[in-house]
Amino acid sequence: MKKIIALFCFAVCMQTAFAQKTNVDSILQKVAVEKDDDKKVDLLVSLISAEINNDPEWCIETGLKLLNQSRKKNSNIEMTVAYSFLGQGYRLFGNNIKALDYHHKAIAAAEKSGNLSILAFAENQTAHIYKDRQEYDKAIDLYLSSTAHADKGNNEKVKGWGPLNLGGVYLIVDKLDSSLMYSQRAYENSLKVNSVISNPYLFSNLGGVQSKLGNAQLAVSYYNMAIKQSIGTTNIRYFNIAYTGLAEHYQRFNQLDSCIFYAKKAIAAVNNTSFFYLSSKPAQLLTDIYEKVNCDSTLKYAKIFKIAADSLNSSKNNQQIQLMTFEEDLRQQELAAEKIKEHEERQQNLQYALIAFGIITLLSLYLLLSRSFITNTKLIEFFGVVALLIVFEFLNLLLHPFLERVTHHSPILMLLALVCIAALLVPLHHRVEKWATAKLVEKNKQIRLAAAKKTIRLLSDEQLEGNKN
Repeated sequence: MKKIIALFCFAVCMQTAFAQKTNVDSILQKVAVEKDDDKKVDLLVSLISAEINNDPEWCIETGLKLLNQSRKKNSNIEMTVAYSFLGQGYRLFGNNIKALDYHHKAIAAAEKSGNLSILAFAENQTAHIYKDRQEYDKAIDLYLSSTAHADKGNNEKVKGWGPLNLGGVYLIVDKLDSSLMYSQRAYENSLKVNSVISNPYLFSNLGGVQSKLGNAQLAVSYYNMAIKQSIGTTNIRYFNIAYTGLAEHYQRFNQLDSCIFYAKKAIAAVNNTSFFYLSSKPAQLLTDIYEKVNCDSTLKYAKIFKIAADSLNSSKNNQQIQLMTFEEDLRQQELAAEKIKEHEERQQNLQYALIAFGIITLLSLYLLLSRSFITNTKLIEFFGVVALLIVFEFLNLLLHPFLERVTHHSPILMLLALVCIAALLVPLHHRVEKWATAKLVEKNKQIRLAAAKKTIRLLSDEQLEGNKN
């Protein structure tokens, strides 16, 4: 364990705390001209900086810029990130209802894009709403889905976000082994992609795990690392998280003076800001401590707790959040049912195409190989054209899901792909038709020759019979 803490300290010392403020307009210009989806995702992910966790106005401003650009380009990838930024901005302002509405739109756009990294990003951002509202089962489901999709995607940074947040949620629900596993996985990813943006939150999670495991000294070391890496930045949310974690740690070990000190620092970090709702937990700690010793302080912090809690969990908000969650779950169920229905219909159409092709092929072979009657070449040509159309339709049904995924539903690219398939089939059809025609002509000649020989033989027999008479 000492080696691990030494490694973390070394990493903190060697890396800069946060990158400079992102040049949004420059990145959006590059996104607008980028044709490759994976490279476009990399550019959009590069927008993720300290501001996304600390500056709601920046999130909304960036989201609106990107939304306007996405509508001009009709790009679901850009639209996903735009809605996610807007949702994050309203979440940081404490308006979870509007935030969740935007996040649901982001997931819908991500599903249309077919890009798994961007879908993982949208799901990860949506899960934050449920984590804030203490609906941990729903949050965990979304974070796990985000992690699974990210692992199948191509962007490396996104692969660390799900594990980072799973580490935090599993800590809250006291699944410490899972929290430690996912937090370590997130830290390995941060080293791999050279990103320290979320490390204060990561160190706070690790501090919470060690505190609950009874490793007091190690827990305090992690919290101090989180605070140290936040110094010099404007990310007051991470200060609040680290101070609140330390306050809970000292309460756990019955060091009430230290608990009070850090709980007050946690409230002060977000006082008079849009993050005041984060005062709820430290205010509750102070209320519980002062309840038996100081009535004035109890009333003061009870009031802070009530205001902060009400801003996040009003009855009206709860009802709207539940309704929106239900509607999104219903949309997901309908989407899944529609996909199953489309798959079944495609399979059925494939079978019909195979049956039709089999009938045409058998009939053509019968006409070609039959020695009983002469066949018109026009009939074989007609069957050949029908067989070509059936084969083309079969390949279209078979390859359509793959083409949609590769071309991202682009009509022009889909048309070009189908033209390429036709360009391969038509020469093959001509060769088969030429072979069949030649085969048919040869067969007809043989039938006519056999018929002529038979006629000559009959005439010869009749002439011989007449001579005898």
